[in-house]
Amino acid sequence: MSKEKEIEKEAAELQNETAVQSEENTPAAEEKQADNSESKDTPEEELAKAQERIAELEDKNLRMMAEFDNYRRRTNKEKLELMATAGERIFTEMLPLVDDFERAVAVMDKTNDIDAVREGIKLIQQKFISFLDKQDVHEIETEDADFNTDEHEAVTTFAAGEDKKGKVIDCTQKGYKLGEKVIRFAKVVVGE
Repeated sequence: MSKEKEIEKEAAELQNETAVQSEENTPAAEEKQADNSESKDTPEEELAKAQERIAELEDKNLRMMAEFDNYRRRTNKEKLELMATAGERIFTEMLPLVDDFERAVAVMDKTNDIDAVREGIKLIQQKFISFLDKQDVHEIETEDADFNTDEHEAVTTFAAGEDKKGKVIDCTQKGYKLGEKVIRFAKVVVGE
């Protein structure tokens, strides 16, 4: 009985194979094969498509380069305008200080009251320091400070006790920072 089942199995497989082969020979199968052969491009057509793609990419590259060049020019122009207007703003804010100095000079010529002139000059100095604070310009601390080459410039050294070794003893010219950047080093005498 098992031999009969094997024979039936083999017969069923043969029938399936014949059915598949007959389907491959049908007009629909032949059309599929024809479509596949038509979709394959000839080498000349592939070359033409590749050249079109290259031309398209070259054009895109040229446009991007021109766009970047325009961007660079525009940003450079904006930077120049920004620097010019930033300087203008600072000078505009300084004009009241110039007015105060002119008034002080005019008063010095007319008065004999030295104390009033001294007081006026001190007020102008305070106003100017306030202006610098608004611009984020601050004095570098030197009094009893450790000598720091990032902020101080040693003009000379002076023999001092052990407690003053490596410390600022005297400041000959004040230093200033704009934000965190040193714009003028403090000139100092350092203990050794």
